[in-house]
Amino acid sequence: MYTLAPKPLLLIALFSGAAMFAPMVWSATPATPAATPQPLCPALLKQDVLRLQDEKPQSLCQYSGKVVVVVNTASFCGFTPQYQGLEALHAKYQQRGLVVLGFPSNDFSQETGSNKEIADFCENTFGVKFPMFTKTSVSGKDASPLFKQLTAKTGVAPSWNFYKYVIARDGVSVVSFDSKADPSSGKLLQEIEKQLAKP
Repeated sequence: MYTLAPKPLLLIALFSGAAMFAPMVWSATPATPAATPQPLCPALLKQDVLRLQDEKPQSLCQYSGKVVVVVNTASFCGFTPQYQGLEALHAKYQQRGLVVLGFPSNDFSQETGSNKEIADFCENTFGVKFPMFTKTSVSGKDASPLFKQLTAKTGVAPSWNFYKYVIARDGVSVVSFDSKADPSSGKLLQEIEKQLAKP
């Protein structure tokens, strides 16, 4: 004679059997990828400067780990057309970690305009998009801290507009080039290529 199991036991048996055939579902939380470590800011770049367009403070530490080309610029100089080559350099190599930083200066009496006038001139005449900063003294006792350090590291202070300083990714090694160094060829480009090839 068949005896029906008590209801509670029957329900337990049914659920146990169903559990044996139920598909297993894993609910593992995906691992969060580790944040990319930011390069340490070298002493040379521990500078706060004002952006040319709006005079808002900017930390040069944001360029840590990049190959940096610092240039003292002027709007009324025989070398002013180098803006075009500098912009082309910046556009060509920025994906590989290059940044050009422009610092207008009236040290040689060829940058008399206001910061807004300089910004308009650079953008409208040469399409400059690389970072530019407010008018800066680059030589002598009134030189900005950045240019004082660049001079100390290379033994070369700007004696005219469009001097160029190539700062390695580590922010320690610096090589200087005078106004005649064309942005698109020669030793300047070779130095940039060499520094970009380094990790």
